Parts: sequence; C-alpha cells; structure tokens
Amino acid sequence: MTKHIDNVPAWVRIVVGILAVLNIAYGVMGYFRMDLLFHAGTGIDLTNPLIKDASLEFAARNLAIGLALGFVTIIKGAPEALVILTITRALIEIQTIIISMTHNNINGILLVPIVFLIVEIIIIKTLIGVIKKEEAQQLAK
Repeated sequence: MTKHIDNVPAWVRIVVGILAVLNIAYGVMGYFRMDLLFHAGTGIDLTNPLIKDASLEFAARNLAIGLALGFVTIIKGAPEALVILTITRALIEIQTIIISMTHNNINGILLVPIVFLIVEIIIIKTLIGVIKKEEAQQLAK
C-alpha cells in the first residue's frame, strides 16, 4: 500500500466526497421516503412488502457505500482504498444500466447512472496512474 497519500489530486477527493454525500442522501431518503426516488411513473409498487424490503436493502447499500467513501475521503485514505470503493460504486452503476436496458426502461433517467459511471471511470483511471507513479517512486528508492 502506498504511503504518499497526498499524491491524490484534490479534485478526485472532492468528487469522491460529493459521490459519498449523494450515496448517503440516497440511503437516508430510501429509509424514509423511497417514493421520492422511485415515483409512481416507474411502475414500482412500494406498498408490496417484498419491494419494500428490496427498497430498504437499496437504501442500506447506498448508505454503506456513502459512509465508506466519506470515511476514506475525509481521513485521506490511500489511493488503493479510493479505487476499490469507486470500482464498487461503478459496478452498481453498471448494474443499474443493465437492469434498465433489460426492462426496456430507456429514458432520460438512464443518463444519471451513465454520467456517474463516466465520472467514476475517470477517477479510477486517475487513481491507477497515481498508484503506478507511487510504486515507481518506491522502486527507485
């Protein structure tokens, strides 16, 4: 693991921090008002007990990822930790995109996970560059 955590660009920490806040907000909103995230037009019956349980799982997942991202960002965690958590978040975006496409639910809302995925790919690519640079510096010593 790298020791030079300050090599992570400030913009990466800021964007990851924003993603963390969004995940935390989605998690908290999901616990209290899932209908704010999934309006009636989506066709999701939030009165169904199984869907209610799934929505609480959705909220818990978002809250956990948000808290982990926030924790690693605030304590200036190593780039490897940021990469792992960002990859986890990117996998969820990919899952959302695939689910939407398989259900023929292709509309403007699908742009949200696509934009987030693009941002996450840029962050991952940047952090991998930072990790490679730090490893090269350690090998040079």
